[in-house]
Amino acid sequence: MPDLIPMHGGYRKLKSFQMAQLVYDVTVRFCNRYINKFSRTKDQMVQAARSGTQNIAEGSLASATSKKTELKLTQVARASLEELKLDYEDFLRHRDLPMLGPEHPALIRFKQIKPQSLDAFALWVQSERNTDIQRLTGRESQNSQGPGPLSSACLAANGALSLLNLTCYLLDRQVKRLADDFEKEGGFTERMYRIRTERRHKPRK
Repeated sequence: MPDLIPMHGGYRKLKSFQMAQLVYDVTVRFCNRYINKFSRTKDQMVQAARSGTQNIAEGSLASATSKKTELKLTQVARASLEELKLDYEDFLRHRDLPMLGPEHPALIRFKQIKPQSLDAFALWVQSERNTDIQRLTGRESQNSQGPGPLSSACLAANGALSLLNLTCYLLDRQVKRLADDFEKEGGFTERMYRIRTERRHKPRK
């Protein structure tokens, strides 16, 4: 019954899911390295990141029979990742670490590289650390003043925030599309009614 049960469950192909999964991987490593293992914050950050991926997947699977559930779970994923953004911002603020603006050279390079894996993300952090060391070495030889180096924790938190901004943007678009589709086409009940009506009016051979 292809008209009644539409294609569903293809969440692994969604860009929003792929980005949320990368956010989850980055967050697990970040928390293992920079958050006290006995802190509730660690569990909350990991759980919020996991909620992002799990709810996107669950919503995609539920879409076969309930567009309303898919929409709700996608919004839950979006809310969880917004909560995670606040945790990363708190991490930077509580440690007096800078929150880099989108025009910062490190984030410009981050967006140019577009890391698609945890290893690529870690490579960007290390590359920025090396760039800072080279910059400081050259500055010291000229006896000039300037901003100090960015720590690995600072770079990782800012990189995670950049990933989260993109993921939340994708989810906002996804939620809007789901809402528009639901408004135009309805859900499972509406499809069932439409198909039954069509069959009743279909001339018998």
